[in-house]
Amino acid sequence: MSGSRPSGESSQAAAGVLVVIPARGGSVGVPLKNLADVGGSSLVGRAVDAALAAEGVTRVVVSTDHAGIAVEARRHGAEVVERPAELSGARASSESAVLHALDVLGEEFAVTVLLQCTSPFVDPADLGAAVARVRADEADVVVAVAPTHDFQWVLADGDVRPVGHTLDYRPRRQDRAPHFRETGAFYVMRTSGLREAGTRFFGRVALQPVDERTAIEIDEPADLEVARALAAPAVAALDVDALVTDFDGVHTDDHAWVDAAGVESVRVHRGDGMGVDLLRRAEVPLLILSTERNPVVRARADKLGVDVLHGIADKVSALDEWIAVNRLDPGRVAYVGNDINDLGAMARVGWPVAVADAHPRVRAAARLVLDRRGGDGAVREVCDRIVAARTTTRTTRHDRPAVTTTLEGSPA
Repeated sequence: MSGSRPSGESSQAAAGVLVVIPARGGSVGVPLKNLADVGGSSLVGRAVDAALAAEGVTRVVVSTDHAGIAVEARRHGAEVVERPAELSGARASSESAVLHALDVLGEEFAVTVLLQCTSPFVDPADLGAAVARVRADEADVVVAVAPTHDFQWVLADGDVRPVGHTLDYRPRRQDRAPHFRETGAFYVMRTSGLREAGTRFFGRVALQPVDERTAIEIDEPADLEVARALAAPAVAALDVDALVTDFDGVHTDDHAWVDAAGVESVRVHRGDGMGVDLLRRAEVPLLILSTERNPVVRARADKLGVDVLHGIADKVSALDEWIAVNRLDPGRVAYVGNDINDLGAMARVGWPVAVADAHPRVRAAARLVLDRRGGDGAVREVCDRIVAARTTTRTTRHDRPAVTTTLEGSPA
């Protein structure tokens, strides 16, 4: 978008770059959204971390009306500006929070950035590049956008009209210039122009394309779940040919209920069943090896459809025999244990594994310590790791290249 340059910026040429992160306590779609966890950090924490890591940024401020958000912002290294009630309602604009922060700080900045918590995947490199473009006088405003080659339509005055194509001409993706969707992640503005216009768009506007795969904006609970899925760490692969597990303390939480007749019952994790099913589909054998004589062990193994040896006093000999019968390489077998009676069996395989709450000696002997506790998804975790290794070796990943083109123009 072309336009004349707002006056007054020359006196600020040597001033710094301020990032303002508006973060109200109220939220209609997701209660206390800005404190919601995504990938192990709150949304406001992720925003602060991205701002502090961006090149050229000299100061980061969170504008909030909520004490808990203020604490979280300071914990991540931001300053806090308390937002007054008249600027904290659902109808208050983001610009009002930014301008209020500028007035409270009482310092002039060459560049002011509006950074939104609702975009949890801001790349500091993208933000730094946008800041540099304003400082280099390439634009007065740089806005984060995501490219799209979708066929788009508009409804105007009751008429449906195509955008970028016609009813008779629908070009291939590679033959179509991309459209750009405003992500809401960040707006980098020349401060003098912002003050003069009172809005985030003025003067010369340029676009900063960001990764379309993570250009999500959180407005409702479903968006939050998508963001959490994207932020989830990749499962660390465990490349083995077979899995052997203890029962008590691995499939269970090592507790048992005993009724008046002396009959025991245990607690298991339903997610473990799905993990075992995935392991079976990957054609990886699993054995439950337990010293317990309780019939619940066999009942659980039968339900899972896996081999079981229970009431076994000598786990090592039983394990060696099972490995030999199945013609397995011990170095490519994993054994999951939780207590010291598992140490002998763990020493016989290439991958001794401990659940998160295992005995300290078992944890020390393990090549891998799981994140999950026994009876709380530990079996599912180890199965997922084994399946992940199988998937990685059988498929090739084809990622699209990151978008680096920068264009100037008027946002849609």
